[in-house]
Amino acid sequence: MQLEPAFGESPATVSPLRVSLPMIAKPFVSIFGEFQSRYPQIQLDLEFTDRLTDVITEGFDAVIRSGVPRDSGLSARPLGTYRMLTVGSPAYLARHGVPQQPEDLHQHACIHFRFPKSGKLQAWLFNRDDQPVELELPRSMICNSVEGRMDLAIQGLGLTYAADFVVCEALADGRLVEVLEDFTWEKGQFNLLWPSGRQVPPKLRVFIEFFVANMPLTR
Repeated sequence: MQLEPAFGESPATVSPLRVSLPMIAKPFVSIFGEFQSRYPQIQLDLEFTDRLTDVITEGFDAVIRSGVPRDSGLSARPLGTYRMLTVGSPAYLARHGVPQQPEDLHQHACIHFRFPKSGKLQAWLFNRDDQPVELELPRSMICNSVEGRMDLAIQGLGLTYAADFVVCEALADGRLVEVLEDFTWEKGQFNLLWPSGRQVPPKLRVFIEFFVANMPLTR
């Protein structure tokens, strides 16, 4: 989608745009690069964080977050959905076998993710009779880096549970393989949020339309 600048400023005028987005930056960084090339007069000020930000009081123009929007003071546009997958390397699966049921994971090395802010471990959710089931699995390794646990899985140190956009390249080139596909349950959605109840500035309007049009996640 091609959008023409709509600012009314000279090319030399810099208009700052402050955006907060998750630490999991993989789906977004390339779009920010394309946007900056298309609109060099907009100065991007990006904060990568998993903390709960107050969009209005902290002076953000927009934020990107996953989950259901709960703040009635914010307008929202969905950016797309993602699916959680259980993956492992071909070498690991050749040594330890391919799990056929979620319960088989009790016999496998499992690489867990710890949320940096809360310190809690991410749950692994599976579909059992159309109901989500959370299993208490072996904690072979724990790390608070999304990319880190993927790299550990690629090294053949165990299975891990990650979003499809994190592991898509490793799946495509065969470094990782999805298992338990028939039991996948958990899905999520990213949203672009900005303060409602006020006129949307031209720089933000252009950003919203460009980002929604170019987001690679499934709609």
